[in-house]
Amino acid sequence: MSLNNTPRSNRVHIGIFGRRNAGKSSLINALTGQNLAIVSDTPGTTADPVYKSMELHPIGPVVFIDTAGIDDEGDLGRLRVAKTEDVIARTDVAILVADGLAPDFEYEKRWFDRLNKAGIPVITVLNKIDGPTSKNSSGDFASAIRVSAKTGEGIDQLREAIADAVPEEYMQERILGELLEDGSLVMLVMPQDIQAPKGRLILPQVQTLRELLDRKCSVLSTTADGFEKALNALNRAPDLIITDSQCFHEVHQKKPEQSALTSFSILMAAAKGDIHVFLDGVSAIDTALNCAADKDFRVLIAEACTHVPLAEDIGTVKIPKLLHKAFGDRVAIANVRGNDFPDAKSLKQYDLIIHCGACMFNRRHVMSRITAAREAGVPITNYGIFLAKMAGILDKVTLPL
Repeated sequence: MSLNNTPRSNRVHIGIFGRRNAGKSSLINALTGQNLAIVSDTPGTTADPVYKSMELHPIGPVVFIDTAGIDDEGDLGRLRVAKTEDVIARTDVAILVADGLAPDFEYEKRWFDRLNKAGIPVITVLNKIDGPTSKNSSGDFASAIRVSAKTGEGIDQLREAIADAVPEEYMQERILGELLEDGSLVMLVMPQDIQAPKGRLILPQVQTLRELLDRKCSVLSTTADGFEKALNALNRAPDLIITDSQCFHEVHQKKPEQSALTSFSILMAAAKGDIHVFLDGVSAIDTALNCAADKDFRVLIAEACTHVPLAEDIGTVKIPKLLHKAFGDRVAIANVRGNDFPDAKSLKQYDLIIHCGACMFNRRHVMSRITAAREAGVPITNYGIFLAKMAGILDKVTLPL
């Protein structure tokens, strides 16, 4: 594949799978040239999946996911394998590692088929070739990349294979897409309330700002209460205004008519998921409003972040307040955070899923949740699209379609 410098919102997530003591952690250390993962001869050293963010040439920003052994045993071992299975939903490229001394590759073959069925590019690796190796290389491992995490042999070849395995559309992804032309004038409305991290900007703001600068745009940032003053400081109307979704109504009322308007959350919805699915999903609000007044409306609000909710939290306070205002006591709301998300069977109890912008997730992770919602027959939408709908301006918002 051809790598380029296109800014993107996702880090490539590289999952490392294999049996206990196949050398998964050692392989991560060899690939990165750092001692990122704990290495031990004791089987089962890696229990829960471990995420390591870094830059990997020539790909750029990546996350390595070190997992527990796929052959782990016992009650605790089965729990560890279940955690490894969960990693599949967020893996962009899989490295399936086999021990060069393994008597067979039955575990590896089953996992190869599983990863392949999930549509994940799989790179097979035969590790520990610095010592005596089994003659049992067959099937998918007949053409495996032969490496030694200990001596570094074959590591450069493996890095090249990872770069080749990254989907082309992943490398081309941009947050703003064709929403504006390079060199445009853009205003960012970024309220720094109690939810904003002290001394930092939230990730969608940082990623959007970086892409705008890379695209030679002129950018003016302001808080919600400084919006009008910032507009007056310009000699012309912005081509695009990107706001925090919570300020949609206020910004829409005060913006110049010729300026397009969208939100950080809506940009994330398009970059991380399927904005068409989210747009279809928000129509569940109208369906529920037209239902009998005594029919319960069950909503799941899913937040990717794991921060402790504070006063006026969008997922636990502001969105529920809007739902209660629209539906009264007949709305039943459940919240999940981080990696907690019901399976398709459990999702069937809900009438609507409202998901955050998922700036902390990669696209594959969000798409796996959309797939689960579809399998359950439950509409799913996004924070920004929901808030624009409730503000009555969804048809006036510019969407990155």
